[in-house]
Amino acid sequence: MPQLPWLDESASPNVLPCGDRALQDPNGLLAAGGSLRPEWLLHAYRNGVFPWFDDNQPILWWSPDPRAVLRPDELKISRSLRRRIASRVFQVRSDTAFSSVVSACAAPRDYKGGTWITNEMHAAYCRLHELGAAHSFESWRDERLVGGLYGVAIGQVFFGESMFSLETDASKVAFAAAVAYLRARNFELIDCQLPSEHLRSLGAIEMRRAAFLHEISQLCANEAGNLPVWTKDFDHFLRD
Repeated sequence: MPQLPWLDESASPNVLPCGDRALQDPNGLLAAGGSLRPEWLLHAYRNGVFPWFDDNQPILWWSPDPRAVLRPDELKISRSLRRRIASRVFQVRSDTAFSSVVSACAAPRDYKGGTWITNEMHAAYCRLHELGAAHSFESWRDERLVGGLYGVAIGQVFFGESMFSLETDASKVAFAAAVAYLRARNFELIDCQLPSEHLRSLGAIEMRRAAFLHEISQLCANEAGNLPVWTKDFDHFLRD
């Protein structure tokens, strides 16, 4: 079995190996160690790599093959979801409760124990949000946060991290609004990381890692149109 590279947290993020050097088993495991400082995270995402670990592990970096992605123009919205959106039972906002969204995503789920969104991860992504690189989309009902998602925006790529829902379709409504907004703001690709039936139902497809890495290398280089804070712009978008 190939030896897993151990990364020095004080080093430059350039020591992170290329994603195409990741292991086949477990699929996509690339390296351990390093740091969750903003420069590390942004370098990793630009190169198709993301952190994923729990409290009992060191920082682990992944670049799975295949990769689940969604092109904004290919979002699938079921009839029932269209009805839910049209009912306006949820008010969708952006970047008004980023930390709360991350906390809700980290909460234990009925179908599994524990979480990979550790306190260290939470703090790291909140720092990215403060820098204008990480964003949330939220579903609210009666001023209560009931669903949402968050991720990292670089160039024309939105790297989705996690979503949660406390009411039926709350996260899907937020996701549909997010995709519409990202499409309108010239984003070309949404990274969904790992394939799942839920994501396929929304239009996600699987892309071979080599093609994914090639595409994001181009899309992440174009920073035109990115906004540091999305709250007001997203609200204007919904009103137009």
